[in-house]
Amino acid sequence: MYHDFLILGGAGLVGTQVVRHIVKTLEPRRIVVASLREHEARDACSRFEREFGDRVCFVPAFGNLFVPTELANAARGELLGDASLRSKLLNAAYGTFEEAYKQNHLVQMVRMHRPEVIVDAVNTATGFSYQDIFDGAAKVREWIGDDGFSPEGTADLETFLLSQSVPQLIRHVRFVHRATTEYGTRVYLKVGTTGTGGMGMNIPYTHSEDRPSKKLLAKNEAAFGHTGLLFLLARTPGAPIVKEVKPAAMIGYRAVEVKTVTDKHQNSDLYRPQKFVVESGKVLSLRDDASNYELDGTLKVAVVDTGENGVFTRGEFSAITALGQMEYVTPEEIAAIVVRELRGATTGRDIISALDGAVLDPSYKAGLVRGVALKDLETVEAQSLSEQNGVPSIALGRLGPPELSKLLFEGALLQKVYGTMEAIARDRQPLQAMAQELADVLEETQVGKVAASIGIPVLLPDGKTLLRGPRINVPEILGRNTAVEVSDKLRDTWARKGWIDLRPAHMRTWREWISKMVQARTDLRRAGSAAATINSYMSDKFELGEVVAWIFNNVMHGYRVK
Repeated sequence: MYHDFLILGGAGLVGTQVVRHIVKTLEPRRIVVASLREHEARDACSRFEREFGDRVCFVPAFGNLFVPTELANAARGELLGDASLRSKLLNAAYGTFEEAYKQNHLVQMVRMHRPEVIVDAVNTATGFSYQDIFDGAAKVREWIGDDGFSPEGTADLETFLLSQSVPQLIRHVRFVHRATTEYGTRVYLKVGTTGTGGMGMNIPYTHSEDRPSKKLLAKNEAAFGHTGLLFLLARTPGAPIVKEVKPAAMIGYRAVEVKTVTDKHQNSDLYRPQKFVVESGKVLSLRDDASNYELDGTLKVAVVDTGENGVFTRGEFSAITALGQMEYVTPEEIAAIVVRELRGATTGRDIISALDGAVLDPSYKAGLVRGVALKDLETVEAQSLSEQNGVPSIALGRLGPPELSKLLFEGALLQKVYGTMEAIARDRQPLQAMAQELADVLEETQVGKVAASIGIPVLLPDGKTLLRGPRINVPEILGRNTAVEVSDKLRDTWARKGWIDLRPAHMRTWREWISKMVQARTDLRRAGSAAATINSYMSDKFELGEVVAWIFNNVMHGYRVK
C-alpha cells in the first residue's frame, strides 16, 4: 500500500475530505497538502494536525502549479499587467518544452516531495476556461483594424494568447507525464468536472452572461480535453496508473454563515438607486462613477459556502440544487470514491476505465484486410513502376514524425542494395563502403528525387553534402523565420530527426537494428507465441513498414500498451 501522498488542492472542499479519508483508510506516513496560497496550505495542515495528532506528517506546499516557480506566488492580474512577466508566461506556454519543464512549479513540487500517489483535486478546467478567451478576443478585435500596434493592443494580444486553454492543458499533462515518470509516482488520480454540473447545453445557469454560457461551454471543452489527454497518459508506457473521478453535479457544501460578499464586479457596497429616463437616442452609460451614488450599507447576507464554486444565497442554492437542476453531491462522497479507487476497488466511477471499455480496439478482421491491402499495394506499385513516370510507394512526408519518412527511405535503399535482412546482418564490409553503396542507388531507386521533392534532404556519406529540394521539413520552425545557421551539433540533430543519413556511423546503427530484428525473428520461430511481443519482427522478409514499426517500438518506445 502507498504511504506518501501529494494532494493538489488539498485545502479545498474536495481535497480536505480526500486527506481525511486517506488518513482514516490508508495509513499514510506523509501527506503534502498543496494549495494556491501559503496561508491556505499552512492552515489546512494545522487543522489536520489538531484532528489527527502526530499519526501523519502533514507538509504544506503552495503556489500556482501552471506557471514557472518564480511566478507561482504572484496574482494573475499582476502577471498580466507586467510586460516582462507576460513574456515569461508566453515562454512557459509556447516556448521550448525542456526549458519550461525545468521551471514549472508543479514539476518542482513533484521533484521535491517525490510522492507515490498524486491526487489532483484542483479545478483545472475552471482555472483555464475562466481566463476568458472571449473577452480577450473582443479586445483584440477592437483594435485589430487599426494602423500599427499600440502598447495596449500588444498587451491585449499577449493576454489573449495566454487565455488559450489548449496549449496550457497540453503543457500541463506533458509536465505531469515527465515528472511522475522521472520521480517515481505510481498513481495519478484526477478529480475532474463536467463543466456544467452534469447538465446539458440547455443549462440555464451562467455567470450573469446570456445562455448558453460560452464560459461554461469553454469549461466543458477544457474538462473533457483534459480527460482525453489523461486517457492518452494512461496508455503511455512507463507512466503511472491514471484515474479520473468526474462529479456530474454541484459539489457542496462547506458552511452556512452570514458574511460580507461581493457581486460579479467585486463590489460589496450597497447604493441608493437613481432614476434614469430610458428614451430613444439617449446614451446609457454602463459604468457610472460610483462616487456619484449614495452609499447605503454593505452586501452582508446569509450564504452557503461551496468552496471553489463560490457562495450562494438561500434562493440561489435552492434553485441550483433542486430536482432536475444541477442537484448536488457532497465532497465526502467524492473522497470516499477516490480512496476506494486508490485501494484498487472497482467503483465503476473511473472515467479512464470507462473510456477504455467503450473505445473500439483493433480487430481480427482488420488484420486480415491489412494483409490484402498490402498485397494489392505491392501489385499496383509494380505496375506503376513499369510505366515511365511511376515512382516507388515509400513515403509522402505527410505522416509524422519526421523520422518515419526518413527511415522508410533509408530502408528502401538498404533493401535495394542487400535484398534481405540476413544479408545486412551478415555484411562485414567497411561502413564507408556500405554508405557509398546506398548513395550509388539514390538515382536508380528515385529516392533522391522523391525525398528531396517532399522536403526530406539526403546527407551524403561525406557528412557535408546535402541533396535538397525547394523546401526542407527539418528543422521545424514556427513563425516567419525560414533560415537557420548550421552547426555540427545541429546538423547531427537534424539528420537524426528527419534527414536521410548516409554517413558511415548511421550505417552501423542500421546494421545493429537489423541484426536484432533477425535474432527476434529466430526467437519467435523457436519459442512460439511466448516470444510474440513488440520486440518481435513478425515478417519473414524485408518489409519497409514492419522494419520502421520495429524501430518505433523498440528504439523510440512509441508503442501502444492496450
